[in-house]
Amino acid sequence: MFRKISIGIFLGILILLPLSSRSQTSVYVGPHLGIQKSKSAEGANYLVGATLRLKLLPVLGAEADIGYRQEKYGSGALTVKNWPVTVTGLLYPLPIIYGGIGAGWYNTTFHYADEYDIGDETTHESGWHLAAGIELPASPHIRLFGDIRYVFLDYKFKDLPGAVLDGAESDFYSINFGVLLRL
Repeated sequence: MFRKISIGIFLGILILLPLSSRSQTSVYVGPHLGIQKSKSAEGANYLVGATLRLKLLPVLGAEADIGYRQEKYGSGALTVKNWPVTVTGLLYPLPIIYGGIGAGWYNTTFHYADEYDIGDETTHESGWHLAAGIELPASPHIRLFGDIRYVFLDYKFKDLPGAVLDGAESDFYSINFGVLLRL
């Protein structure tokens, strides 16, 4: 159901894009860094990526980003490396505060510890997320943003002897900070 809502928001933004006047649409691009933690992962990890943000109307925006993240499960038995590509519909109830909902495609590599004699596996998962954040204008052409996102994923972990992966959850939250430069 949430995927359908995310797709509906994204399609709605695509429909509104041509309707917004050229002077109102702003395009921003820039890097972002963050800290992320899955419920069952061994610890918090860093993430890095790039963001493209469109401000379509004063209260409506859209975002696309790509990133890289990594985490360990089961006392190092499994390392998950992930390259998410996401789209997010953004709603600005106030000029500097936004909320969002979106969907993502997660290109994921599962690397098992050598003791298990299992080769790496790469999968393509879909997930969805909720976001809330602040976007501050630093100058007419630079914006700073910070947000928190909660991502809903459902990885299928293998049953590994001696590793506690049974019932492990892959949903995660991230706290992100970035700089956006107006194009």
